[in-house]
Amino acid sequence: LFFSLVKKYLVPAREDRILEVGCSRGTLLQKIQDIAPNSYGIDINRKAIDAGVTSNLQAMDATKLKFPDGFFDKIYTAHTIEHIPNLLHALQEMDRVLKRGGRALLIYPAEPIRGLFCIPSAFLLRENPLAIHIHKLSPKRLMEEFIPQTQFRHIESRFSFFPIPPQYLTILEKE
Repeated sequence: LFFSLVKKYLVPAREDRILEVGCSRGTLLQKIQDIAPNSYGIDINRKAIDAGVTSNLQAMDATKLKFPDGFFDKIYTAHTIEHIPNLLHALQEMDRVLKRGGRALLIYPAEPIRGLFCIPSAFLLRENPLAIHIHKLSPKRLMEEFIPQTQFRHIESRFSFFPIPPQYLTILEKE
């Protein structure tokens, strides 16, 4: 599902340099690399990176991206930004490494209560029932609190009931 959203909203091309923030083992990135081979994935979880299924994976904090300014044509993140403690700094870093005119796709849960939809995975994957989402996000909150402190311009936001759980998509462009 995330693959179809990245294809639809970022339209990856062979020559694109793309970054996935929060790639885990790189399963989605691997599909993106079939289209844009010069794509990279980062995740803070060293164990996930070490068990990676594709190339160009690095253990890295989203608030300290080790890439040059304007290095990427496109960036996406799927159900990751709600976990980042210093979300503003992570968005500023994404802004820094994205080329002018580049696009970013943010996919994040539409939760009525912060952490509601991550309780099963908190138990199963993290073995920690307290590892809930740090942020309860909406397009409005992103546009009011975070995006004005970047060079991003809001292109579009959408709400989707499917897949379960419901989610938001926000498309940004670097001015």
